[in-house]
Amino acid sequence: MAKAQPGAPRLARRFLIRGRVQGVGYRYFVQAAAQGLGLTGYAKNLDDGRVEVYAAGSEEGLSELGGLLWKGPRWADVRGVEQSEAPVIQYMDFHIR
Repeated sequence: MAKAQPGAPRLARRFLIRGRVQGVGYRYFVQAAAQGLGLTGYAKNLDDGRVEVYAAGSEEGLSELGGLLWKGPRWADVRGVEQSEAPVIQYMDFHIR
């Protein structure tokens, strides 16, 4: 898995994931993946059943995370992943909200 390189440009993306992604450990899966890729940000459940993921880091790390979001943990059933550019916000780590 990719790690953030010192001095690498930091970018941010917001992902909205739909399907069976709540109550199946999806946010914990995302947290582990993002930490392994050296990304910062958060994952949180939305009231409409989707999960929102905000991640900041290298282009390579964000691209790899984008692919992993389609997989999810064993019991997830991902039906769609929307992705958009986002302003870079400084977080110390990747956490679950």
